[in-house]
Amino acid sequence: MRIGYGFDLHAFGSKKPLIIGGVLIPFKQGLIAHSNGDVLIHSIIDALLGATAMGDIGTFFPSSNQKYKNIDSRILLKNIWKRIQLKNYDICNIDTTIIAEYPKLSSYIFFMRSNLSLDLNTKIDNISVKTTTSKMIGCIGRAEGIACHAAIILIKNKK
Repeated sequence: MRIGYGFDLHAFGSKKPLIIGGVLIPFKQGLIAHSNGDVLIHSIIDALLGATAMGDIGTFFPSSNQKYKNIDSRILLKNIWKRIQLKNYDICNIDTTIIAEYPKLSSYIFFMRSNLSLDLNTKIDNISVKTTTSKMIGCIGRAEGIACHAAIILIKNKK
């Protein structure tokens, strides 16, 4: 069994669409990022890489590489998951918490979980996506951006 933890934070201020968990969220602005800024997927990628001691998202997809400019983060997630499957790991569970004052995300959670389930080839019941606010405290509380925490447990498969 391997445990990984990931965190990501992006500020608002982009004209890009707001995408979280691969879901387009109607909102007045997107997140500033080299890729599409999907904080949920970025935190999961870092948790996966942490669980397998393979580095972090920047190791594989540096912001200095124009190939990754505005890339769909689901492509990055699938890339990392393929690498981890070569090490014979399966997902036991993923637990995430998105922290945002705005927009309200609860009506999109099922769709986020569905996307992650497809991309990671695991049951939707293995994936938890929760949302909370920071009670108007700090940069998230001032609605300056969105953050996400992710924890993952991987188990060796019996292949």
